[in-house]
Amino acid sequence: MKALQFSRTGDLAALEVVELPTPVPAEGEVLVQIKAAGLNPSDVKNVLGRFPYTTLPRVPGRDFAGVVIEGPESLIGKEVWGTGNKIGFSRNGSHAGYITLPAKGVALKPSSLSFAQAASLGVPYTTAWDALERSLVDAKTRLLVIGANGAVGSAAIALAKVRGAQVLAAVRRPEQVDALKEQGFNAIQLGKPEELAGQVSAVFESGADVIFDTTGFWLPASVQALAPFGRIAIIAAPVDGHVQLPALALYRKGGSVVGINSLLYGVEECARMLEQFGQLFDEGKLPLPTGLVETPIEEGLGRYAEVNQGSTDKVILIP
Repeated sequence: MKALQFSRTGDLAALEVVELPTPVPAEGEVLVQIKAAGLNPSDVKNVLGRFPYTTLPRVPGRDFAGVVIEGPESLIGKEVWGTGNKIGFSRNGSHAGYITLPAKGVALKPSSLSFAQAASLGVPYTTAWDALERSLVDAKTRLLVIGANGAVGSAAIALAKVRGAQVLAAVRRPEQVDALKEQGFNAIQLGKPEELAGQVSAVFESGADVIFDTTGFWLPASVQALAPFGRIAIIAAPVDGHVQLPALALYRKGGSVVGINSLLYGVEECARMLEQFGQLFDEGKLPLPTGLVETPIEEGLGRYAEVNQGSTDKVILIP
């Protein structure tokens, strides 16, 4: 099978298109013929050596959709999708023609999603789902999502809308504000950090109950925009990993910070998440992905480079 593989880290030049034998599933595993695989920024960072627990040589890739070829009789021929923390890191990932993983680590693909659409959703949607779950977002929640135009941010506002939360989306550019308003979301344009609290209080009088910062740069300002007993969920940080937290303001508000890391969840836990929100696509409650860039896996090296250079295209690799 054709696959992308790297045997060293630190440079995207380490990534190669190679020919590998089709993997053989162990007892309790399935063999999935991959029809589409998502390319996430974390896949690029993996090749660059940002994850010290990655073992080499390794096929990268976390998200996939495909068809079960071998495994339990009840799953053979089924269209499935999946993601998880070990694939692409300590076991071969999805940027290949086939993948093996535990049978309980795949979920049935929603019929409303194509293979490419399903492959685009794993990391963004499980991250957003986890953020909403662990920060207790429900129909009574006033939610601010910073970076609502990104993959995780757009997933968060869509999922929060289904939960009935009051959603305020914050983005950088005026055209992004206009696009969100056309989708039916209340939106604001981010300016200076010290202005955020005023912008939020103009919409949510006493502040936001939950703030989900998908960018890593708005934690200090978010404390000022928080309602009493509010929660701030974060999935990113500045390059050096540090930020100055106004602890006095945070504890006076009874606030808390919730760290969200999709790499804490294995394929079986992720499959359960996919099952929960996957049905919402078939019920017409979540928007179907659009604007995907489908690319043959042989051209994946160039796509990796584009993502590393800041491209926001959602790339789908097709074996």
